[in-house]
Amino acid sequence: MATIKLNKDKKEARKKHIAILGSTGSIGTQALDVIRKNTDLFEAEVLTAQDNADLLIKQALEFNPNTVVIGNEALYDKVATALQPAGIKVYSGLKSICSVVEMESVDIVLTALVGYSGLQPTIKAIGAGKSIALANKETLVVAGELVTNMALENKVNIIPVDSEHSAIFQCLVGEGYNPIEKIILTASGGPFRGRDMEFLKTVTKEQALKHPNWSMGAKITVDSASLMNKGLEVIEAKWLFGVEAEQIEVVIHPQSIIHSLVQFEDGSIKAQMGLPDMKLPIQYALAFPHRIKSDFPRFNFADYASLTFEKPDIKTFRNLGLAYYAMQKGGNVPCILNAANEIAVNEFLKETIRFVEIPEIIENCMEKVQYIASPSYEDYVNTDSETRRMAKSLK
Repeated sequence: MATIKLNKDKKEARKKHIAILGSTGSIGTQALDVIRKNTDLFEAEVLTAQDNADLLIKQALEFNPNTVVIGNEALYDKVATALQPAGIKVYSGLKSICSVVEMESVDIVLTALVGYSGLQPTIKAIGAGKSIALANKETLVVAGELVTNMALENKVNIIPVDSEHSAIFQCLVGEGYNPIEKIILTASGGPFRGRDMEFLKTVTKEQALKHPNWSMGAKITVDSASLMNKGLEVIEAKWLFGVEAEQIEVVIHPQSIIHSLVQFEDGSIKAQMGLPDMKLPIQYALAFPHRIKSDFPRFNFADYASLTFEKPDIKTFRNLGLAYYAMQKGGNVPCILNAANEIAVNEFLKETIRFVEIPEIIENCMEKVQYIASPSYEDYVNTDSETRRMAKSLK
């Protein structure tokens, strides 16, 4: 029997220099935790934030990046004054974020911005030939065909950071010549799993923000409660893994231990498992193709008497069905879905609409905004703007 020899030298000759877009958010702060524990492998080259100037300053003083960008231009003076003694370059605004990802010193761009805001910087980074660690699913939801074609043309790797897509990616490593029969995305079901429409009519913002397993930002937590997050992930999976709608299944898995599965043509299923901890897929994306040692908590089968699965309730949680429709319709419809959802979720968080009105606003926009079968980048920009205006008028 042949012996498989593993390459034990997993450290690369040079540190990987990381640009973290959204360093003050949930993914960004956990990515810095990974860098903090692996300073021999990674270096924070660029940090960006939108409004959280205080935390951005604190992070910059600790990690001493080459450059920081504060998205909110009104906060530029505050950040620049604080970091001037450290000699850290400071810029502001979206144009600066799009410019810094093209820096020659950047090896990997971790896109951890929220929503549509991640699209333009990701496109710029791909155009510059940078490897992408993608934590912004909306980039592929809005413009999946455009982005994936650009990545192929520029020979750029897009490594997913979402736990579900990272799980699928890990299951596919070494399976390049074996066609996928089906992808199975797992979902916790969120805080309202098993609840009916009558209950959803009365839910509060505080209830929606209490996810049972994961600690995330407000927008993605509400998306998880409405199952829109899983709908966005379905669309993202289509573009990441080159599959069709009928090859993507969603199952509710309340324990969040199996992060997703891949079924192959012979009927075999591979799954990636572990405790719910976003630092694991972040570290995997930054270190790929190597796995590096970590002190993350380990899963113990003895702690889980059973792992359970059930079908999602698409009738009650309509957003998942709307996402499947958008994916099947194609064109600019996923862009409409995403923009309408971002506005609706924001209005829910401001308590100007009810939770059950989120899918109503999305569906209304999908019916009324002009359909474009083969959109250009400018079409996506215009669709996003038009949809946001319409969604705000419907609240």
